[in-house]
Amino acid sequence: MRQIAVLGMPNTGKSTFFNRLTGSHAHIGNWPGITVDLMMAEVKLGDELAEVIDLPGIYDLRGFSEDEAVVRCFLEKTPLNLVLIILNTTQIDRQIILPLQVKQLGLPAVVLLNMADEANRFGVQVEPDLLAQRLGMPVLPISAKYGMGYHGAIATITASLQQHDNLVQVAELEERLLNDRQLANDLAVILDGAVQMPLKLSDQWTSRLDRILLHPVLGLPIFFAAMYLIFQAIYAVGTPMQEWLGNGLDWFKSSALEPFLAPLPTFIKGFLIDGLYEGIGTVAAFLPVIFLFFLCMAVVEDSGYLSRSAFLMDALMERLGLDGRSFVMSLMGFGCNVPAILGTRVMRSPGLRMLSMLVIPFSLCSARLNVFMFMSTALFTAEQSPKVLFSLYLFSFAAALLTAAVFKGKFPSQEPLVLELPPYRFPTIKQMLIRAWCEVKHFWIWSRKFIIFGVIAIWLLNNLPTNVPAASAQTLSGMIGQAIQPLFAPLGINPQLTVALFFGFIAKEIVLGGLAVIYGQPEDGDLANAIAHQIDWVQAYSFMLFTLLYVPCLSTIAVLKSESKSLKFALLSVGWSLGLAWLASFFFYQGARLLGF
Repeated sequence: MRQIAVLGMPNTGKSTFFNRLTGSHAHIGNWPGITVDLMMAEVKLGDELAEVIDLPGIYDLRGFSEDEAVVRCFLEKTPLNLVLIILNTTQIDRQIILPLQVKQLGLPAVVLLNMADEANRFGVQVEPDLLAQRLGMPVLPISAKYGMGYHGAIATITASLQQHDNLVQVAELEERLLNDRQLANDLAVILDGAVQMPLKLSDQWTSRLDRILLHPVLGLPIFFAAMYLIFQAIYAVGTPMQEWLGNGLDWFKSSALEPFLAPLPTFIKGFLIDGLYEGIGTVAAFLPVIFLFFLCMAVVEDSGYLSRSAFLMDALMERLGLDGRSFVMSLMGFGCNVPAILGTRVMRSPGLRMLSMLVIPFSLCSARLNVFMFMSTALFTAEQSPKVLFSLYLFSFAAALLTAAVFKGKFPSQEPLVLELPPYRFPTIKQMLIRAWCEVKHFWIWSRKFIIFGVIAIWLLNNLPTNVPAASAQTLSGMIGQAIQPLFAPLGINPQLTVALFFGFIAKEIVLGGLAVIYGQPEDGDLANAIAHQIDWVQAYSFMLFTLLYVPCLSTIAVLKSESKSLKFALLSVGWSLGLAWLASFFFYQGARLLGF
């Protein structure tokens, strides 16, 4: 199989091109010889099957960041047939350094000048044929967003693969790269007459919007108002979709599954229906909401507003020992904490990285979102639910800020923030749908093994021994709940919720599936009503608050240990989050009861 690597600087549209090339077939996997996971996919180019690997965005192959080290390590250890170099045409005078360095390494390459449509609007003029002649590799203008020049690029890539059918591996990479002076001379020769740049790139719409969205006083309130409206939209559209899917799953259970499994022994039938199907089905019913969440986040991120939110938060973050990048990584953690922690590799300061990794686990990830969507729908009205969810996001930010304030002296940093604000770009509908689908697919594939393990374990604990009533205090789950109940009673969290939290340590996806198994015994079979009849809104909010703040999942803890290279640091994160979760839930619950709620 042919091997193709995709290389480019940040904000060049590299991922957009990768997604267009691979569609929804991309997956994340560990690449042999390096210590990080990379996005990869198999695609057919002509008659050849090729594996395409999306490398981390870097500025310079000689750089000192961990992402740049990862790319160098990959190029040294992995034989390649072709390198695709994605450049932002509006910044070609700065980005042409990458294809020149790839040429020095002797790797066959194709250069794709992305955002060519935007470059024309800004007055940037490029002669691709002249650049191709001087670089010794094909150069093609494209727009990965709109598809302009895409088919021609694919034809050129396919032809280049046929010409370079032998794998090429880089040896002694560091020694083969030119020094700064020689590199500057070569860049000047390559650009002379082939690229014409205006003295200043101007975008009237971007300038007008930035005067409002980056306003020193109104900027942050506008950002949080925008996020609140996103949550309102997710509820307005997602709740009916969730109900339709839930009703469909219930119909399938009663019409097909139960009759088909009726001949089986009661214990086996209960395990398959009340345990496995109900647990997984309860989580699956929330996939439309997760899809909508990532759809909205695709707009926020790809439009350029995410970078501006980092700019807005940088002054506050600096006072806490962080910077705007830490805020961006925390926002990425809304999807999943694991890639957000991996993203801190762009930070060169060890102190900044460690402090950022300590605050990211407080981001309200999609697994927790499942739990909160369910609990807020079950215990609060349709008008109250978005406000409840938004308040939890505010608590998430508050916990992160408190953590940074407490530990900034232990992890000092003097690294300055260099932040590039791209022009505003609205993603296409296709881009948004592919992005949301890929995120949901990754969430489901990655999490279902934990969900299946968790619901099976909880069902067995809930039904063993078999000679006692299910879900009673005499079962194994009842014994666990009663044993640790003294710790949770002051928080208003009952034994059933305690068991779900106990297994949620493995993965937060298990919490909701576990509740479905634990409360799967009532005659009406309605999980929401079963919980609503047993606890009130104060207990529900205390439970959600604890779920938000307590120990991150095992995968997050494993990444914390591997990225920090310190077991002590991982244990610090676990201990701090547990303590903060208990105190926050305690003060909320006891305070609410004192006020008569």
